[in-house]
Amino acid sequence: MSVWQEIKGFVSSEIIKNSAKLLSASIIVQIIGLLVYPILTRLYSPEDFGLINLFLSIAGVLSLFATAEFQYAILLPKSEEKAISCVHIGGLITLVVVGLLVCTIPFSETISGWFNAPNLAEWYWAIPIFVLLSGMWTLLNYWYTRNKRFGEIGTYQVTQCLTNAAAKCGFGFVGFLNGGLILSAIVSPFIALGMSLATTWKSSIKPLFSCKPSPLSTMFKEYSNFPKYSLPRAIINYFSGTMPIFILTPYFGLTEIGFFGMALTLAFKPINMISSSLYQVLFQKTSEQVQNRTSIKPQIFTFLRTSIYIIIPCFALLYFLLPSVIDILLGENWHETGEYIRLMLCWLAVSFLVAPICYISDIFQKQKIGLFFEILLVLTRLAGLGFGIYTQSFFNAIVGYCIGSTVSICAQLIWYISLIFNYERTVADL
Repeated sequence: MSVWQEIKGFVSSEIIKNSAKLLSASIIVQIIGLLVYPILTRLYSPEDFGLINLFLSIAGVLSLFATAEFQYAILLPKSEEKAISCVHIGGLITLVVVGLLVCTIPFSETISGWFNAPNLAEWYWAIPIFVLLSGMWTLLNYWYTRNKRFGEIGTYQVTQCLTNAAAKCGFGFVGFLNGGLILSAIVSPFIALGMSLATTWKSSIKPLFSCKPSPLSTMFKEYSNFPKYSLPRAIINYFSGTMPIFILTPYFGLTEIGFFGMALTLAFKPINMISSSLYQVLFQKTSEQVQNRTSIKPQIFTFLRTSIYIIIPCFALLYFLLPSVIDILLGENWHETGEYIRLMLCWLAVSFLVAPICYISDIFQKQKIGLFFEILLVLTRLAGLGFGIYTQSFFNAIVGYCIGSTVSICAQLIWYISLIFNYERTVADL
């Protein structure tokens, strides 16, 4: 089979068709975001944006605990009863976490003092609500994914983005600036989740309550690796991505961090948009194949080869064009951003290959080893940043950070391939 035929076959496959449903929604969301931000920056002050960023950062960490990563278990069981039990377990964990957060509301002023953000105390009560909505949608998202209802996932994303943009603009135009962004972050998922539940009640939601689930204790024990290993891995990964901001700012100031932060945003937004869509579809498809004890190698290796065929010429061209393109898009004052993206190209390439298939460790219940690779990523990144601090060079710190990221992710890719080959041998023996 020629390279062109392989690419054409992959593009016309069910994986790409289902990914397109999610990707089209992501594109719409990105366009809406770009259109609305010039308006929002004229309505809200930098302090208002600082408050929402702090709110979402805290709520984002707590949302990881809301399901204890049990959403991934929803895709793994072959029987519907077991999958429903996984949804119920995730729901119970969410309720417990939200209940504990409600108990912290009386201490909101003390907690706000830790962050030197007194305005946070006024809106701290909204954090448990945000975590509840986030946990519910996360579980529902993977329930939809299991049932191949990718259109509903895309509809939720677009609805949430539209209502969020409308609420932010609405609160801003009426002069409700203090907390308007935070309320928008609560109102938008509430409306989107309500609409999703209403439109899919009979087809997707009712079975969660009408079918008899498997014993919850049995299912929790079977998939206990998710809270034991996947949750710490997710937390480490969350902080690993924000490491340069926390570590380099005291040494090099906000200007250099601003250039690099813009580089991260411009470089990873399109990659995350594409890889997250592929991830959900590939996860569902591979889980189904493993349940049926059929080969997964052709599908995954076709994805990897097709991605490499696309990445090499595109990234080679980007290497030469990036600085000029960034100068045109952002202005000559942002030239350094283009240089930082050039440094990141190898890291971006391997991230694009690995991100859509990082579910491999979950499917084969290898979360403990997966946690090791996350720790390895943190340590190599720390070493890179430490080198930059030691040489008193921000450029060296970013070079070290990118090299550490690339090496660790390549090691992770090799491990995933070894897991696939091990599985293929067991299938061949059947």
